[in-house]
Parts: sequence; C-alpha cells; structure tokens
Amino acid sequence: MQQKDTKDKDVKDIPGSVQRGTEDALESAKQEVTRARVPWYRAIQRGEVLMIFDVIVLVLFGLLAWWVHIHPVLSVDVAITQEFQENQSVWLRDLMLAVSYPGTQYILQTALILVAAVIFWLFDMRLEALFIVGLSAISALLNLVIKLVVARPRPTPRLVDVIQIAQGLSFPSGHVMSYMALWGLLFSFGVILFRGHPWWRVALLVVSGLFVVLVGPSRIYLGDHWASDVLGAYLIGIVLICLALFLFLKLKELGVLAPRRSRHYMRHFRRIGES
Repeated sequence: MQQKDTKDKDVKDIPGSVQRGTEDALESAKQEVTRARVPWYRAIQRGEVLMIFDVIVLVLFGLLAWWVHIHPVLSVDVAITQEFQENQSVWLRDLMLAVSYPGTQYILQTALILVAAVIFWLFDMRLEALFIVGLSAISALLNLVIKLVVARPRPTPRLVDVIQIAQGLSFPSGHVMSYMALWGLLFSFGVILFRGHPWWRVALLVVSGLFVVLVGPSRIYLGDHWASDVLGAYLIGIVLICLALFLFLKLKELGVLAPRRSRHYMRHFRRIGES
C-alpha cells in the first residue's frame, strides 16, 4: 500500500518536474545570452555609425523612385531579368520559390515576426521585441504608400517570363522591404548586441543574412519585380533599419524597458560620464 502511494505521488510530481526543468533551461539560456551581449554604451557607438549613410541612401532612393515613375519600363531592367532567367534549372527555380514563399504567405510572415518578438521578450529583451513588431508594421505601411505614389506596373509576360504571378503595383518590392524589416533587423541585432561565436548567434547571422541576400534575386528571377524595384526596396529598407537602430539605441541608453540590473549599470556609467 505504501509503495502504491509512493508511485502515485511520483506521477503527480511529473508536471512539476517538467515545469522546473523548463524554467531551469530557460534561465540557463538567458544567462548565456546575457554573457554574449555587448555593453549598451559600445552598442550605441556601433549603431550611430550607420546613421552616416542614412541621408545619402535616402536621396538615392528618392532619385530612383522619381526615375521609375517617369520611365516605368527600363531596358536595363528587362536585360537584367532576361539574364537572371537564362538558367531554368529545376533546383534554381525551387530555391527562388522557397526563398520568396514566407513573404507570399502573409500568415506565415506574421507568425515569424511574432515568434521572433516572443523569443526576444522571453530573454528579457523587450525593447528589441517591440522594435521587431513595430518596424515590420511601419515597413508594410510605407511600402503601400510608396507603391501608390510611384504607381509602377509589374513586369508582363510580353517582356519577361512571369513564373509567379503577383498582384498590385511594382515599386518597391514588398517582399524585399518586409524581409529587410524582419531579417535585416535581426541581422543588425546579431551584429551590434552580441559578441563571440555562440552557435545561436552564428545561426542568427547566417539565416537572416541569407534571407536578405537571396530575396532580391528571387523576385527578379520569378518575374514579379524589376531589378530597380528590388534596389529601391533595399535602399529604403536600409534607411528604415538605420533610423530604427538610432532610435532603439537612444531608448536603450535611457533604460527604456531594460531589466533592473541593466538600468542600474546605465545610471552608474552616466554618473561616471558626468563626473
């Protein structure tokens, strides 16, 4: 009888053991991420360097948008797309479709944004989580506004092969802008916020970097966008990321949504700087 009671008690303790194990694993992961994080004052120095290029990139984007508005079809765009589409191998087509797939499925893209934000939130990086969601939302809204202003039509089967038919206007590429807002920001966080070579940082940089680099060629190859659409999206994406990082690092300097320990260190270093 006593042995049966002991077994029943062990069975009842299983959920509690699983919960404790999960909490211990999460706490261990938090400590590893904390050790890899770059001090806030060094991160600010890294982030502000990006702002030097922001005005130049914005001017270049404005000139490009004006040019494609006046000249919706450019011979150089047609030539680039035809060059991209010369290789019609199955593996390349499947790769380009796979790279573009998350951006085509809005529910999946939204889920990726929310998952990334939740992960950062769980690791006490709440300001980072809010910027992940906020930048994606702002990028989507800005993309819609620019498309309506420039009003450039998409490539047609008369000029190039349209492998994947898309609706709406063409400039700038919505896929590229959305990927820049999510994966570009994650790549930037991986560069300026963490140090060393832990596997998760390497994975973050490699995966996010590949998505950012490959999404542009995929949109051209599939015939959904002109090369100038892709270039414009990369340019305005860089502008948004630079502005977001500048604001993010300023808020981080003020300790907005920072853990209590981080706020203590920030006040300490401010007092040192003022003395």
